[in-house]
Amino acid sequence: MTWTSELIRQTVAAIRPPDDAAMRAARMHQDRLTKPQGSLGMLEDVSVRLAGLAGECPPPLPVPAAVAIFAADHGVHAQGVTPWPQEVTAQMVANFLAGGAVVNAFAGQVGADVTVVDVGVAAELPEAPGLLPRKVAYGTADMTEQPAMTAEQVLRAVETGIEVARDLVSAGNRCLVTGDMGIANTTASAALIAACTGLAPGEVTGRGTGIDEAMHNHKIDVVAAALDRHAEPIRAMRGQLHDHGRVGRALEVLAAVGGLEHAALAGFILGAASRRVPVVLDGVIAGAAALIVAAVEPDAVAACVAGHRSMESGHAATLVHLGLHPLVDLELRLGEGTGALLALPLVQSSVRVLHEVATFDSAGVTEKQLDGQRDGSA
Repeated sequence: MTWTSELIRQTVAAIRPPDDAAMRAARMHQDRLTKPQGSLGMLEDVSVRLAGLAGECPPPLPVPAAVAIFAADHGVHAQGVTPWPQEVTAQMVANFLAGGAVVNAFAGQVGADVTVVDVGVAAELPEAPGLLPRKVAYGTADMTEQPAMTAEQVLRAVETGIEVARDLVSAGNRCLVTGDMGIANTTASAALIAACTGLAPGEVTGRGTGIDEAMHNHKIDVVAAALDRHAEPIRAMRGQLHDHGRVGRALEVLAAVGGLEHAALAGFILGAASRRVPVVLDGVIAGAAALIVAAVEPDAVAACVAGHRSMESGHAATLVHLGLHPLVDLELRLGEGTGALLALPLVQSSVRVLHEVATFDSAGVTEKQLDGQRDGSA
Protein backbone atom coordinates (compact mmCIF):
# COMPACT_ATOMS: atom_id res chain seq x y z
CA MET A 1 0.00 0.00 0.00
CA THR A 2 1.39 3.42 -0.98
CA TRP A 3 1.08 6.08 1.71
CA THR A 4 2.48 9.01 -0.25
CA SER A 5 2.23 10.63 -3.67
CA GLU A 6 4.44 12.58 -6.03
CA LEU A 7 2.91 15.92 -5.00
CA ILE A 8 3.42 15.17 -1.32
CA ARG A 9 7.01 14.00 -1.91
CA GLN A 10 7.82 17.14 -3.91
CA THR A 11 6.26 19.38 -1.28
CA VAL A 12 8.14 17.77 1.59
CA ALA A 13 11.41 17.85 -0.37
CA ALA A 14 11.01 21.62 -0.88
CA ILE A 15 10.87 22.32 2.87
CA ARG A 16 14.10 23.68 4.31
CA PRO A 17 15.25 24.29 7.89
CA PRO A 18 15.26 27.88 9.18
CA ASP A 19 18.10 30.04 7.92
CA ASP A 20 20.46 30.61 10.84
CA ALA A 21 22.15 33.64 9.27
CA ALA A 22 18.83 35.41 8.71
CA MET A 23 17.76 34.68 12.27
CA ARG A 24 21.01 36.09 13.67
CA ALA A 25 20.61 39.18 11.53
CA ALA A 26 17.04 39.67 12.75
CA ARG A 27 18.06 39.30 16.38
CA MET A 28 20.93 41.76 15.95
CA HIS A 29 18.62 44.21 14.18
CA GLN A 30 16.05 43.94 16.98
CA ASP A 31 18.79 44.80 19.44
CA ARG A 32 19.70 47.99 17.48
CA LEU A 33 16.15 49.37 17.33
CA THR A 34 15.06 52.35 19.44
CA LYS A 35 13.72 50.33 22.35
CA PRO A 36 15.24 48.37 25.22
CA GLN A 37 16.52 44.99 24.10
CA GLY A 38 13.88 42.31 24.48
CA SER A 39 11.15 44.80 25.35
CA LEU A 40 8.76 43.43 22.71
CA GLY A 41 8.93 39.99 24.25
CA MET A 42 7.46 37.21 22.15
CA LEU A 43 6.94 39.52 19.18
CA GLU A 44 10.71 39.71 18.79
CA ASP A 45 10.89 35.93 18.76
CA VAL A 46 8.18 35.75 16.09
CA SER A 47 10.04 38.22 13.87
CA VAL A 48 13.26 36.23 14.22
CA ARG A 49 11.50 32.96 13.38
CA LEU A 50 9.85 34.49 10.31
CA ALA A 51 13.21 35.83 9.14
CA GLY A 52 14.58 32.30 9.43
CA LEU A 53 11.61 30.97 7.47
CA ALA A 54 12.01 33.53 4.69
CA GLY A 55 15.82 33.28 4.66
CA GLU A 56 16.20 37.04 4.77
CA CYS A 57 16.08 39.97 7.18
CA PRO A 58 13.73 41.66 7.33
CA PRO A 59 11.30 38.99 6.13
CA PRO A 60 8.44 39.96 3.82
CA LEU A 61 5.51 41.59 5.56
CA PRO A 62 2.88 38.87 6.15
CA VAL A 63 0.21 40.81 4.27
CA PRO A 64 -2.18 40.19 2.70
CA ALA A 65 -3.49 37.16 4.55
CA ALA A 66 -6.12 34.56 3.77
CA VAL A 67 -7.95 32.05 5.97
CA ALA A 68 -8.97 28.67 4.56
CA ILE A 69 -11.75 26.89 6.42
CA PHE A 70 -11.61 23.16 5.72
CA ALA A 71 -14.97 21.51 6.40
CA ALA A 72 -15.69 17.82 6.84
CA ASP A 73 -17.81 15.36 8.80
CA HIS A 74 -16.83 12.42 10.99
CA GLY A 75 -18.15 8.88 11.19
CA VAL A 76 -17.34 8.75 14.91
CA HIS A 77 -20.31 11.07 15.37
CA ALA A 78 -22.40 7.88 15.44
CA GLN A 79 -20.82 7.05 18.82
CA GLY A 80 -22.69 9.91 20.52
CA VAL A 81 -19.69 12.09 21.33
CA THR A 82 -21.57 15.38 20.83
CA PRO A 83 -25.14 16.60 21.26
CA TRP A 84 -24.95 18.51 17.98
CA PRO A 85 -26.48 16.86 14.89
CA GLN A 86 -24.17 16.20 11.98
CA GLU A 87 -26.08 18.46 9.61
CA VAL A 88 -24.78 21.47 11.55
CA THR A 89 -21.52 21.17 9.58
CA ALA A 90 -23.28 21.93 6.28
CA GLN A 91 -25.41 24.61 7.95
CA MET A 92 -22.35 26.37 9.30
CA VAL A 93 -20.67 26.22 5.89
CA ALA A 94 -23.69 28.09 4.54
CA ASN A 95 -23.32 30.59 7.37
CA PHE A 96 -19.64 31.15 6.52
CA LEU A 97 -20.50 31.73 2.89
CA ALA A 98 -23.26 34.17 3.86
CA GLY A 99 -20.79 36.12 6.02
CA GLY A 100 -22.70 35.51 9.25
CA ALA A 101 -20.18 33.61 11.41
CA VAL A 102 -17.68 34.86 13.98
CA VAL A 103 -14.83 33.98 11.62
CA ASN A 104 -16.31 36.37 9.03
CA ALA A 105 -16.49 39.20 11.54
CA PHE A 106 -12.91 38.66 12.68
CA ALA A 107 -11.61 38.25 9.12
CA GLY A 108 -13.29 41.50 8.13
CA GLN A 109 -11.68 43.26 11.09
CA VAL A 110 -8.15 42.26 10.01
CA GLY A 111 -8.71 42.36 6.23
CA ALA A 112 -8.26 38.63 5.60
CA ASP A 113 -10.05 36.86 2.76
CA VAL A 114 -12.11 33.79 3.66
CA THR A 115 -12.18 30.63 1.54
CA VAL A 116 -14.31 27.65 2.52
CA VAL A 117 -13.12 24.25 1.29
CA ASP A 118 -15.57 21.33 1.25
CA VAL A 119 -13.17 18.44 1.70
CA GLY A 120 -15.64 16.03 3.26
CA VAL A 121 -19.04 17.42 4.27
CA ALA A 122 -21.68 14.69 4.47
CA ALA A 123 -24.10 16.58 2.24
CA GLU A 124 -24.33 18.06 -1.22
CA LEU A 125 -23.41 21.73 -1.06
CA PRO A 126 -24.70 24.13 -3.72
CA GLU A 127 -22.21 26.23 -5.64
CA ALA A 128 -21.52 29.56 -4.00
CA PRO A 129 -18.93 32.34 -4.18
CA GLY A 130 -16.11 31.59 -1.77
CA LEU A 131 -16.72 27.81 -1.75
CA LEU A 132 -14.15 25.42 -3.16
CA PRO A 133 -15.80 22.04 -3.85
CA ARG A 134 -13.01 19.55 -3.18
CA LYS A 135 -15.01 16.75 -1.60
CA VAL A 136 -12.95 13.61 -1.09
CA ALA A 137 -15.75 11.67 0.63
CA TYR A 138 -19.03 12.27 2.43
CA GLY A 139 -17.35 12.27 5.81
CA THR A 140 -15.04 9.68 7.33
CA ALA A 141 -15.79 6.18 8.55
CA ASP A 142 -16.19 5.48 12.28
CA MET A 143 -12.63 5.23 13.59
CA THR A 144 -13.70 2.90 16.39
CA GLU A 145 -14.72 0.27 13.81
CA GLN A 146 -12.23 0.77 10.97
CA PRO A 147 -9.73 3.34 9.68
CA ALA A 148 -11.44 6.70 9.28
CA MET A 149 -9.98 7.08 5.78
CA THR A 150 -8.53 4.89 3.09
CA ALA A 151 -5.02 5.54 1.81
CA GLU A 152 -6.43 7.12 -1.33
CA GLN A 153 -8.71 9.42 0.68
CA VAL A 154 -6.03 10.67 3.06
CA LEU A 155 -3.63 11.34 0.17
CA ARG A 156 -6.28 13.23 -1.79
CA ALA A 157 -7.15 15.33 1.24
CA VAL A 158 -3.50 16.17 1.97
CA GLU A 159 -3.00 17.08 -1.68
CA THR A 160 -6.08 19.31 -1.52
CA GLY A 161 -4.54 21.27 1.34
CA ILE A 162 -1.24 21.60 -0.52
CA GLU A 163 -3.06 22.86 -3.61
CA VAL A 164 -5.14 25.40 -1.65
CA ALA A 165 -1.99 26.78 -0.01
CA ARG A 166 -0.23 26.93 -3.38
CA ASP A 167 -3.11 28.79 -5.00
CA LEU A 168 -3.52 31.29 -2.16
CA VAL A 169 0.21 32.08 -2.19
CA SER A 170 0.20 32.35 -6.00
CA ALA A 171 -2.66 34.84 -5.66
CA GLY A 172 -0.36 37.09 -3.64
CA ASN A 173 -1.09 36.13 -0.03
CA ARG A 174 1.95 36.28 2.24
CA CYS A 175 0.36 34.73 5.32
CA LEU A 176 -2.06 31.83 5.62
CA VAL A 177 -4.49 31.18 8.46
CA THR A 178 -6.03 27.83 9.36
CA GLY A 179 -9.77 27.37 9.77
CA ASP A 180 -11.93 24.31 10.31
CA MET A 181 -15.50 23.11 10.66
CA GLY A 182 -16.76 19.63 11.46
CA ILE A 183 -19.11 18.32 14.11
CA ALA A 184 -17.24 15.71 16.24
CA ASN A 185 -13.83 16.89 15.03
CA THR A 186 -12.52 17.41 18.57
CA THR A 187 -12.92 13.66 19.13
CA ALA A 188 -10.71 12.86 16.15
CA SER A 189 -8.31 15.60 17.28
CA ALA A 190 -7.97 14.03 20.70
CA ALA A 191 -7.18 10.67 19.10
CA LEU A 192 -4.51 12.25 16.90
CA ILE A 193 -2.97 14.14 19.81
CA ALA A 194 -2.83 11.04 21.98
CA ALA A 195 -1.36 9.03 19.11
CA CYS A 196 1.36 11.59 18.41
CA THR A 197 2.28 12.58 21.97
CA GLY A 198 1.76 9.31 23.83
CA LEU A 199 -0.48 11.02 26.37
CA ALA A 200 -3.53 9.21 27.75
CA PRO A 201 -6.96 9.91 26.22
CA GLY A 202 -8.19 11.43 29.47
CA GLU A 203 -5.40 14.01 29.35
CA VAL A 204 -6.12 15.27 25.84
CA THR A 205 -9.86 14.86 25.32
CA GLY A 206 -11.73 18.09 25.91
CA ARG A 207 -15.36 19.07 26.10
CA GLY A 208 -15.62 20.37 22.55
CA THR A 209 -18.91 22.24 22.21
CA GLY A 210 -19.56 22.11 25.95
CA ILE A 211 -20.69 18.56 26.74
CA ASP A 212 -21.64 17.40 30.23
CA GLU A 213 -19.56 15.12 32.47
CA ALA A 214 -21.22 11.88 31.40
CA MET A 215 -20.77 12.57 27.71
CA HIS A 216 -17.20 13.72 28.31
CA ASN A 217 -16.36 10.42 30.00
CA HIS A 218 -18.00 8.57 27.12
CA LYS A 219 -15.96 10.64 24.64
CA ILE A 220 -12.75 9.64 26.44
CA ASP A 221 -13.78 5.99 26.19
CA VAL A 222 -14.46 6.38 22.46
CA VAL A 223 -11.02 7.91 21.89
CA ALA A 224 -9.42 5.09 23.89
CA ALA A 225 -11.29 2.49 21.83
CA ALA A 226 -10.08 4.05 18.58
CA LEU A 227 -6.49 4.10 19.81
CA ASP A 228 -6.70 0.46 20.85
CA ARG A 229 -8.08 -0.58 17.47
CA HIS A 230 -5.27 1.22 15.61
CA ALA A 231 -2.45 0.54 18.07
CA GLU A 232 -0.20 -1.11 15.50
CA PRO A 233 0.23 1.83 13.07
CA ILE A 234 0.53 4.20 16.04
CA ARG A 235 3.40 2.15 17.49
CA ALA A 236 5.03 1.97 14.09
CA MET A 237 4.86 5.75 13.65
CA ARG A 238 6.42 6.42 17.03
CA GLY A 239 9.24 4.02 16.24
CA GLN A 240 10.03 5.44 12.79
CA LEU A 241 9.75 9.20 13.11
CA HIS A 242 13.34 9.72 11.98
CA ASP A 243 13.75 7.29 9.11
CA HIS A 244 12.78 7.23 5.47
CA GLY A 245 9.40 5.69 6.25
CA ARG A 246 8.17 8.50 8.48
CA VAL A 247 5.89 10.13 5.88
CA GLY A 248 3.96 6.96 5.20
CA ARG A 249 3.77 5.98 8.87
CA ALA A 250 2.42 9.39 9.88
CA LEU A 251 -0.17 9.43 7.11
CA GLU A 252 -1.29 5.93 8.02
CA VAL A 253 -2.04 7.12 11.56
CA LEU A 254 -3.78 10.19 10.17
CA ALA A 255 -5.95 7.90 8.04
CA ALA A 256 -6.70 5.67 11.02
CA VAL A 257 -8.00 8.26 13.52
CA GLY A 258 -8.03 11.65 11.82
CA GLY A 259 -10.50 13.61 9.75
CA LEU A 260 -10.54 14.80 6.19
CA GLU A 261 -10.11 18.37 7.42
CA HIS A 262 -7.11 17.31 9.52
CA ALA A 263 -5.54 15.81 6.42
CA ALA A 264 -6.26 18.91 4.35
CA LEU A 265 -4.90 21.15 7.13
CA ALA A 266 -1.73 19.07 7.25
CA GLY A 267 -1.32 19.58 3.52
CA PHE A 268 -2.08 23.28 3.92
CA ILE A 269 0.72 23.64 6.48
CA LEU A 270 3.15 21.61 4.38
CA GLY A 271 2.27 23.70 1.33
CA ALA A 272 2.89 26.94 3.20
CA ALA A 273 6.20 25.68 4.58
CA SER A 274 7.37 24.57 1.14
CA ARG A 275 6.84 28.13 -0.09
CA ARG A 276 8.38 29.68 3.03
CA VAL A 277 5.13 31.46 3.91
CA PRO A 278 4.02 31.62 7.56
CA VAL A 279 0.81 29.90 8.62
CA VAL A 280 -1.02 30.99 11.76
CA LEU A 281 -2.53 28.01 13.54
CA ASP A 282 -5.91 28.21 15.21
CA GLY A 283 -6.84 25.81 18.01
CA VAL A 284 -6.93 22.11 18.75
CA ILE A 285 -7.98 20.96 15.25
CA ALA A 286 -5.09 22.76 13.55
CA GLY A 287 -2.79 21.71 16.37
CA ALA A 288 -3.62 18.05 15.84
CA ALA A 289 -2.92 18.45 12.12
CA ALA A 290 0.38 20.18 12.92
CA LEU A 291 1.45 17.18 15.01
CA ILE A 292 1.11 15.01 11.91
CA VAL A 293 3.06 17.63 9.95
CA ALA A 294 5.85 17.47 12.54
CA ALA A 295 5.95 13.70 12.14
CA VAL A 296 6.09 14.02 8.36
CA GLU A 297 8.74 16.78 8.24
CA PRO A 298 9.88 18.44 11.50
CA ASP A 299 11.30 21.47 9.66
CA ALA A 300 7.79 22.39 8.52
CA VAL A 301 6.96 23.50 12.06
CA ALA A 302 9.21 26.53 11.47
CA ALA A 303 6.44 27.95 9.29
CA CYS A 304 3.88 27.70 12.11
CA VAL A 305 2.85 30.43 14.52
CA ALA A 306 0.52 29.44 17.35
CA GLY A 307 -2.26 31.98 17.19
CA HIS A 308 -3.78 31.14 20.56
CA ARG A 309 -4.15 28.56 23.30
CA SER A 310 -7.52 26.81 23.15
CA MET A 311 -9.52 25.80 26.20
CA GLU A 312 -9.49 22.23 24.85
CA SER A 313 -7.36 20.17 27.22
CA GLY A 314 -5.24 18.61 24.49
CA HIS A 315 -4.20 21.88 22.93
CA ALA A 316 -1.74 23.00 25.60
CA ALA A 317 0.00 19.62 25.37
CA THR A 318 0.05 19.92 21.60
CA LEU A 319 1.80 23.30 21.72
CA VAL A 320 4.39 21.97 24.16
CA HIS A 321 5.07 19.01 21.88
CA LEU A 322 5.46 21.33 18.88
CA GLY A 323 7.61 23.82 20.80
CA LEU A 324 5.24 26.69 19.99
CA HIS A 325 4.16 29.53 22.28
CA PRO A 326 0.64 30.96 21.81
CA LEU A 327 0.27 34.67 21.16
CA VAL A 328 -3.25 34.92 22.59
CA ASP A 329 -4.84 33.18 25.57
CA LEU A 330 -8.48 34.25 25.86
CA GLU A 331 -10.09 30.93 26.86
CA LEU A 332 -11.43 30.47 23.33
CA ARG A 333 -12.81 27.17 22.03
CA LEU A 334 -14.83 28.13 18.95
CA GLY A 335 -12.54 27.05 16.13
CA GLU A 336 -13.31 28.27 12.60
CA GLY A 337 -10.00 30.17 12.58
CA THR A 338 -11.17 32.78 15.08
CA GLY A 339 -8.26 32.64 17.51
CA ALA A 340 -5.70 32.67 14.71
CA LEU A 341 -7.34 35.73 13.14
CA LEU A 342 -7.23 37.59 16.46
CA ALA A 343 -3.49 36.89 16.58
CA LEU A 344 -2.83 37.84 12.95
CA PRO A 345 -2.21 41.57 13.63
CA LEU A 346 0.38 40.58 16.25
CA VAL A 347 2.22 38.47 13.70
CA GLN A 348 2.11 41.30 11.17
CA SER A 349 3.22 43.87 13.74
CA SER A 350 6.22 41.76 14.73
CA VAL A 351 7.58 41.96 11.19
CA ARG A 352 6.58 45.58 10.65
CA VAL A 353 8.89 46.51 13.53
CA LEU A 354 11.88 45.20 11.57
CA HIS A 355 10.83 47.19 8.51
CA GLU A 356 9.85 50.52 10.02
CA VAL A 357 11.37 51.18 13.45
CA ALA A 358 14.52 53.31 13.45
CA THR A 359 17.82 52.15 14.88
CA PHE A 360 19.62 54.12 17.56
CA ASP A 361 22.17 55.28 14.98
CA SER A 362 19.65 56.39 12.34
CA ALA A 363 17.46 58.20 14.86
CA GLY A 364 20.32 59.85 16.71
CA VAL A 365 19.17 58.36 20.02
CA THR A 366 21.76 57.65 22.69
CA GLU A 367 21.89 54.01 23.69
CA LYS A 368 21.90 52.64 27.21
CA GLN A 369 25.45 52.65 28.57
CA LEU A 370 27.04 49.35 29.48
CA ASP A 371 29.16 49.01 32.64
CA GLY A 372 32.39 49.18 30.68
CA GLN A 373 31.34 52.43 29.04
CA ARG A 374 30.68 54.39 32.22
CA ASP A 375 33.14 57.02 33.35
CA GLY A 376 32.66 56.30 37.05
CA SER A 377 30.97 59.62 37.87
CA ALA A 378 27.92 59.56 40.16
